[in-house]
Amino acid sequence: MKPSQRLHRWRPSRRRDERGNATVFVLGMAITLLVCAGLVLDGGRAMNARMRVADNVEQAARAGAQQIDVAHLRATGEVRLDGPAAEARAQDFISSFGYPSVRVDVDGGQITVEARDTVDAQMLNLIGVDTFDIGASATSQAVTR
Repeated sequence: MKPSQRLHRWRPSRRRDERGNATVFVLGMAITLLVCAGLVLDGGRAMNARMRVADNVEQAARAGAQQIDVAHLRATGEVRLDGPAAEARAQDFISSFGYPSVRVDVDGGQITVEARDTVDAQMLNLIGVDTFDIGASATSQAVTR
């Protein structure tokens, strides 16, 4: 037989089986989109709650800064806070919001209020993020104008 007359046997080519690759890709994209949605939803809730805490501690500090020691002001002309009254007023204001951790410090003519809270995650708990710890502090100074 001449080489040109040889019959070539047909052999099936060995191809890699690619069935299921699209499924893995779609599954990966779905998980990625769920995590992104969780960041938007839960991150937005955490930022909202942090702004609410910041507003509340600012108002508590202002409430406490209104408690001026009038007798000391009249005697010396120096503005300072009535420490116990300022702390009690700020504590009363901020305690109405039910934050688990609150700190109030009075130092002469200024008062600092700090509060911390946690926000539960709704979607990110699927990947192990259960809560966000948030907090804020504000300082207010007593003035007579």
